[in-house]
Amino acid sequence: MAKDRVIFHCDCNSFYASVELLHHPQLRNVPMAVCGDPEQRRGVILAKNEAAKRLGVRTAQSVYEALRICPKLALVPPHHREYRRFSRQINAIYAQYTDRVEPFGIDESWLDMTGTWHLFGPSPAAVADLLRARVKAETGLTISVGVSFNKVFAKLGSDYRKPDATTVILQQDVARIVWPLPADALLYVGRAAKEALRRMGVETIGQLAAADPAALTAALGKLGGQLSQYARGEDVSEVRRAGDEREVKSVGNGLTFRRDLVGEADVRAGLAALADEVASRLRRYGLVCRAVQVTIKDPSLKSIQRQKHLDAPTCLARTIGAAALALVRANWDLRRPIRMLTVTALEVSGEDEPEQLSMFEAAAPQKSDEKRERLERSLDAIRRKYGKNSIAAADVLKNDIGLEGIEMEQSAPGEEGETE
Repeated sequence: MAKDRVIFHCDCNSFYASVELLHHPQLRNVPMAVCGDPEQRRGVILAKNEAAKRLGVRTAQSVYEALRICPKLALVPPHHREYRRFSRQINAIYAQYTDRVEPFGIDESWLDMTGTWHLFGPSPAAVADLLRARVKAETGLTISVGVSFNKVFAKLGSDYRKPDATTVILQQDVARIVWPLPADALLYVGRAAKEALRRMGVETIGQLAAADPAALTAALGKLGGQLSQYARGEDVSEVRRAGDEREVKSVGNGLTFRRDLVGEADVRAGLAALADEVASRLRRYGLVCRAVQVTIKDPSLKSIQRQKHLDAPTCLARTIGAAALALVRANWDLRRPIRMLTVTALEVSGEDEPEQLSMFEAAAPQKSDEKRERLERSLDAIRRKYGKNSIAAADVLKNDIGLEGIEMEQSAPGEEGETE
């Protein structure tokens, strides 16, 4: 392994639940889960401990279903500030071993240890064990570490054995350890990709590695070619240095409402608040978007996603909200109830980047409505000074659908997320 890159993927075990158990040690040996507030209709399992996992409790399950499986399941609410504090503490430990620490969500990080592992131990595996011991001693939490020659297989290694374990995957281990695993064990193989691969007769990572890259690209687009390389161990992506700016691909915000939305007035209010938050964050980071996506989830938790391109790049809530409402009108019967909405700004770029204009379209202006932008930036300043809810549209401030909780629902730049 000396001639190869040495990449660690460190993954905190049952992170939310483990942090909560530090504050509720009496729950350590009983089934326990972290969930949103069932009374506010955010009753979904966010994390569970090992005892609950053994009984069949799953992340993203409804609280109702989890309690049906495990009637004695202890439920605790999430404390996101604590999770962020522990995340910063753990990443600070990682930074003592390498300057290349790339977080992947709040509880996972890649570390490029190629040039530094030999300073801390006789082998990469020994250093990974040392790291696990340090995190446990200093935080009370456990991590699993995958050690490999690229990021994709390092992450697969951290998932391979849990909790509190080190898994090493060398070049010579790929056929034995990696290829027999199901295809969806590979990074970025979600439900849709898994089903597309299954239709091609691809069930394992080994079969994916052996599949024709052209056929994979035809079936899955750009992702197909990428997965073909990943399965063969050809990922060469770098681990970013600590502090490097992350490329922002989308800015999204979602909310599960206190009650189901029914009718255009409800939907308009929900979309206005979500679009306002998305647009505010675009402006905060000096960004504009060229497309908008809406995710709609009904009370049975079935969802659809639709998106559309905009006539011109924007960071305005009014434009984003109007596009989102048009998508809902075109793709949803407004008499049907809606449990959750997510608005996402796509095709994100810097607001100063040049825009390519069409010589066939006379209507699209070169700049967004400058007067409206000045107004929305003034609203940003008022909220920074007097608080988030100091000023908003009347239908956003006076509602019974739970919009006052929207600030907690946002996802980080470059990520799309929702909190149930």
